[in-house]
Amino acid sequence: MLFEGKFTADAKAFDNRITQLFGIQYPIIQAGMIWASGWKLASAVSNAGGLGLIGAGSMYPETLREHIQKCKAATTKPFGVNLPLLYPDIDKHVAVIIEEKVPIVFTSAGNPKTWTAKFKEHGITVVHVVSSAKFAKKCQDAGVDAVVAEGFEAGGHNGREETTTLCLIPSVRDSITIPLIAAGGIATGRGMYAMMALGAEGVQMGSRFVCSPEASSNTAFKEAVVNAGEGDTIVTLKKLTPVRLIKNEFYKQVQQAEDNCLPAPELEHLLGRARAKKGMFEGDLNEGELEIGQISSIIKEIKPAGEIVLEVWNEFKQTAQNPFSY
Repeated sequence: MLFEGKFTADAKAFDNRITQLFGIQYPIIQAGMIWASGWKLASAVSNAGGLGLIGAGSMYPETLREHIQKCKAATTKPFGVNLPLLYPDIDKHVAVIIEEKVPIVFTSAGNPKTWTAKFKEHGITVVHVVSSAKFAKKCQDAGVDAVVAEGFEAGGHNGREETTTLCLIPSVRDSITIPLIAAGGIATGRGMYAMMALGAEGVQMGSRFVCSPEASSNTAFKEAVVNAGEGDTIVTLKKLTPVRLIKNEFYKQVQQAEDNCLPAPELEHLLGRARAKKGMFEGDLNEGELEIGQISSIIKEIKPAGEIVLEVWNEFKQTAQNPFSY
């Protein structure tokens, strides 16, 4: 077997450093996406044997507290919070997470040294998201428990390195000794097997879980994802923060602005503060920002999150038993 870890005797779970670290059945993590990852999605994934994450990026501190409390009521399994470190009043989010005794935090978009020690003082497992081996090393030095290495195929905010997952995972694996989770362009058990063969010990999926009834994103957005084809997503806004989204009227406006070499402040004005909410939460497919990954081109249906977890797990298991069956 190419990957580290082993199936349990009854083949109903997998045992490796990721499942042990989080106390979960399968090394499958649901990404903490803005406007999609509320308590309903997180609890459904955790109840199915994976690790569900509440996406704090679109929540005020008290909204986050509400979602944590509802998630506790909906599952007895481990779950976590994804916390982008670039948001204002981040200390208030941190306080809520500590007060509510959240067991696991995935941090991103910032320096892991800033809050890792604080979280670990309170017994919280910390994972940080990176887009390069260089930053993976810095995370390890900062004391995080594991790293998510996210390739350029991913939806939403992307790394400036433009490294694909296929190249990123072996590079990061050779650079760190702590557990490694692969993200970006993964939506199937075959994709999971490929990442594990390259050195990952678990996978994080975002786009696939957007297309579930439990995701809080708008139904119109979910249907747009299902209908997206190859080449329908693109990374833009590279002068600000690179973001992968579905091409639409808003994207055309951004493209025209960038073609005309508008300065960053004018691009920020065009983006505004609520484009992502308008697109993904309110369902404005023309003027909204529709963040999703390249893997959307193979997602063809909306199905319950628990079914997604089991579908990915079963395909992973079958592929491990016969890698050349497809």
